[in-house]
Amino acid sequence: MGFFGFIWWLVIGLIAGLLARLIMPGRDPMGLIATILLGIVGSILGGLVSIAIWGTERGGGIPRAGIIFSIIGAIIVLWIWRMIRSRSAVT
Repeated sequence: MGFFGFIWWLVIGLIAGLLARLIMPGRDPMGLIATILLGIVGSILGGLVSIAIWGTERGGGIPRAGIIFSIIGAIIVLWIWRMIRSRSAVT
């Protein structure tokens, strides 16, 4: 993965993280970096689900998971993050 591949991950991560936070509104004191990391982890999760469903892809280009699975993955990661945070706040 080159420099532009890394930039692409950051852009997709930011978009997925922002959209996940818009879809699941709530009080999350996250900055831009945390939102990007949320989206990147969601993208990885979405990519793994895509590989489990369709298998690996041949060649380059945008994977089938694309932004949709990245957003779904980011929503799941955000939900898990909120569950962990709420449990640690109570105890």
